[in-house]
Amino acid sequence: MSIDIASPIKSIEKRTLSHPCYNCIAHKYARMHIPVAPKCNVSCNFCSRKYDCVNESRPGVTSQILTPEEARDKFNIVKEKVKNLTVVGIAGPGDPLANFEEVKKSIELIKEESPDITFCLSTNGLMLPFYADEIVKLGISHVTITINAVDPKIGGRVYKFINYLGKNFSGEEAGDIILNNQLSGLRYISQKGIISKVNIVMIKGINDTHVPEIVKKVKECGAYMTNIIPLIPIPGTVFENLPATDEKELNNMRKKCQLDLKQMFHCKQCRADAIGTLENDISKKFRNNKNNYRIAVSSKTGVNIDQHFGHASEFYIYDVINGQIKFKEKRNVNKYCNGIEDCEKQEDKILDIIKTIEDCNAVLVLRAGFEPANRLKKSGIRIFQMYDEINSGIEKTVKLLENN
Repeated sequence: MSIDIASPIKSIEKRTLSHPCYNCIAHKYARMHIPVAPKCNVSCNFCSRKYDCVNESRPGVTSQILTPEEARDKFNIVKEKVKNLTVVGIAGPGDPLANFEEVKKSIELIKEESPDITFCLSTNGLMLPFYADEIVKLGISHVTITINAVDPKIGGRVYKFINYLGKNFSGEEAGDIILNNQLSGLRYISQKGIISKVNIVMIKGINDTHVPEIVKKVKECGAYMTNIIPLIPIPGTVFENLPATDEKELNNMRKKCQLDLKQMFHCKQCRADAIGTLENDISKKFRNNKNNYRIAVSSKTGVNIDQHFGHASEFYIYDVINGQIKFKEKRNVNKYCNGIEDCEKQEDKILDIIKTIEDCNAVLVLRAGFEPANRLKKSGIRIFQMYDEINSGIEKTVKLLENN
C-alpha cells in the first residue's frame, strides 16, 4: 500500500505561510516560545548558561523555566489574549533534544488544547538522529538546526565541549561528532517533509569566511533556508572579546549566500520565552510578578542543609515558582573531596559538579572551600553556607537573591 505524502507536505507549506520566522511577509502573526528545556548537551564558546535575565533580549535567556503543565496553562492564557498566535516554538533555554521528555509532554498537552497550532523547535542537532522519528510523530512541522561549521577543525574552535551519550568530547573530535549528527539528521527530517532552517552564527576570525561553504552543504542536505546571525559577545564566555559582525557585513554575506539558498533577513535573535510578533515582543506582560529560582542543596538526609560541598555525592534540586517551593529531582555527582590531599589533587572535579548544577541560581551547603566557592561565583551561581532545614534555608536564600 502506498502512502500519499502530498497532503501532509501541502499542510506544512500552508503553515509556513503563517510562520513569522520562515516567511518574511508573515510579520502580522505571533509566536510563543515555551522555555521547558533548561539542560544542554553542547557548550558553545559564545553561549552563557544563565537564563534568569528579565531585561535582556537574546537566545538562551528566560525569566523562568516552565513544566509541561505550566507551559500548557500559560499557552491557554496567551492564546486567549493574542488572537494572531499561530506558532508555538521550543528554543531552550538549553537544547530541546536534551530535554525531550519535557518537550514531548508540553507539545502533547498543548496539542490537546489547540490541535491546529504550528509547532517548531530549535536544536544544536547533536541528538537529532535519535529523535527524528519522534519529531515527525509529534507533528512538529518546522525544525531549526544551528550549524556553525561543516569542517570539524572549525567546529572544534566553536564548541568548548559536547556531551554525547554520557561522555565529553572536545576539539576536532567534538566537531566531527556533532557535524555528522547534524547533517544526517537534517537529511532525514527533510526527506520526511519537515521544513528545516539552519542558523549560522557568523564569528569573525573563526568561521566568517567559512559561511558560504556551510550554506552550500546544508542545501545539499535539504535545508529550506539559512539564517546567518551575528555573534553576540557575552561577558564571561570564551568569545567575549571577539568583535561583533556589523549589520552591513551580515547583510553582504546574506546576499552572497542568497544565490545558493533562501536567506532570512528579519531575524530578531529572540529570547527563549518570547511572545508576540517579531517586531513586538510582549512576553513581559505574561511574566509572573515573583521571580522564579532553581536551587541546589547539599544534604546527607534530604531534610537539612547539613553537608560540605566537597562531600556531596548528590544534590537535591528545588524550584521556587511563584513563591512556592517544589522539589524537582536529585542529581548525582562524583564527590571531589575525600581528604585534604585528595582535594588538592582533584580540583578539576569541581568543574564537573558545576556543569551538573549550572542551571541553578544558587547552591546551599553546610560549608565550602575557597576554590569551589570561587568557581561557582565565576559561573554565576551564588553559594550560601548555612545549617538549616531545607525549606527554611531556601526561603532565606530567595529573600537574599531578591534583595541583591
